[in-house]
Amino acid sequence: MAKKVLIIGAGPGGLTAGMLLAHRGYDVQVFERKNVIGGRNAALQIGDFTFDTGPTFLMLPRLLEEMFLITGRNIRDYLELKEIDPLYRLKFSSKNIEFFPTRDRKQMLANIKAAFPGDEVNYERFLTQEGKKFAKLFKCLKTPYHSLLHFFRLRFIEAIPDFEIGRSLYQVLSRYFVHPDMRISMSFQAKYLGMSPWECPGAFTILSFIEHDGGIYHPIGGLNQISKAMAKVIEENGGQIRLASEVTEIITENKKAVGIRLVDGQVIRADYVVINADFAHAMTSMVNKKDRKKYTDEDLKRRDYSCSTFMLYLGLNKKYDLPHHNIIFADDYQKNVEEIYNYKTLPVDPSFYVQNPSIIDPTLAPPGKSSIYVLVPVANTTGGIDWENKKQGFRNLIIEKIKARTEMADIDEHIEAEKIITPDNWEKDYKIYNGATFNLSHKLTQMLYFRPHNKFEEFGNCYITGGGTHPGSGLPTIYESGRIAANLIIQDKTMGLGFKYRDVFDQDIDPSRSTFTGRS
Repeated sequence: MAKKVLIIGAGPGGLTAGMLLAHRGYDVQVFERKNVIGGRNAALQIGDFTFDTGPTFLMLPRLLEEMFLITGRNIRDYLELKEIDPLYRLKFSSKNIEFFPTRDRKQMLANIKAAFPGDEVNYERFLTQEGKKFAKLFKCLKTPYHSLLHFFRLRFIEAIPDFEIGRSLYQVLSRYFVHPDMRISMSFQAKYLGMSPWECPGAFTILSFIEHDGGIYHPIGGLNQISKAMAKVIEENGGQIRLASEVTEIITENKKAVGIRLVDGQVIRADYVVINADFAHAMTSMVNKKDRKKYTDEDLKRRDYSCSTFMLYLGLNKKYDLPHHNIIFADDYQKNVEEIYNYKTLPVDPSFYVQNPSIIDPTLAPPGKSSIYVLVPVANTTGGIDWENKKQGFRNLIIEKIKARTEMADIDEHIEAEKIITPDNWEKDYKIYNGATFNLSHKLTQMLYFRPHNKFEEFGNCYITGGGTHPGSGLPTIYESGRIAANLIIQDKTMGLGFKYRDVFDQDIDPSRSTFTGRS
């Protein structure tokens, strides 16, 4: 009889683990609290307009492709992927600078020379050095760290200098680039981790390398289509996706997970449980206090969490000619970052991101109309901002900023549909601890072994995937966490000292079948 695996949450990590395990013959059942697949990677429907709830950048598509190859499938049969080039528009309004990073090397050097003269030579050096760094660090991110002995692996020892211990992301970039705004252009990616470039570990220079080398992609229909495709693979292999099925408790016996309890009282027993819910929320709402020796309420409160986001989803009865991805920086970007991370106050002059996917994707809005996605980094709920009273005023401020700093000068005249999500909504409606949309922060004391382990420490037969565990937040690493969790379940009998861990899926992958390649 096939062993049963219950997965709590139909987010990207849980779905990755689910499709890999279902392919291996496990009886997989996924339980999702909401009535839509994807978690923060789900589709958001407002009338005739479709939006991605959360992530809008698909990076490292080859890693995602691997997950489908492992199950004997071609990703192109499930998703229509479009490369976005230029990658995005970066706008420094006060200096009247617009910068368009691109994977076209000749054009990229010309763009840098025009915006940040002299740094075009430094860019070549950045790609060369960061390419070597990425090759070493990513090997470290692909394996679990449930034992301190994992630090003695050769791959980790060789990569120690590349972790840039004691240096921030901005400091490392200062070694390459002279112009402060060029450094910001290569360090704003710290927002993917919910961190400040001046505090984010220097190891994460690999984020901008990943974008510039491998590109950014958009699946037609939105990134939510990835979650739907994964769910389809699970069902094709006999697994089940149960929507509107909230889990209230992980049941343990003899220090092992043996099942779950649903909100209606139903108990389902299994051989393994995989947690794909927000980590701290799962600890405080699904795991009994008697079972938590390490992750107590007090411990969870002491931990460092990412920022949050203020979201605007706007359905417009007009199309605008602006790029797919637009990042508009505050006039004083460092002050803006300090307001969010250090003082946890509402930004006076916020930076913001605008996605205009309808420019290439006709499926998201009716003809002649467009779905506009706006994200503003803000403090998480520990800042105590009264969003109930502040949200409308802040919304109006963002609309005015969009009108002043983009081509959408008349956007307020064309809004047909609208939804706002505040940090309070992330916390209460999406069950995200502290409304920290990027989960636990990625400071070095919360990475690798020091991050919650993929093989849960508190009791046996329980595994964790998602942004709150190793390797961390961001879609590529969340997919990797799902693969690691699946590997650990498959190798359950060999989980001794940790050196026995190997990626049992590597043997199924033929790299020559990949249609995604870097250009460095």
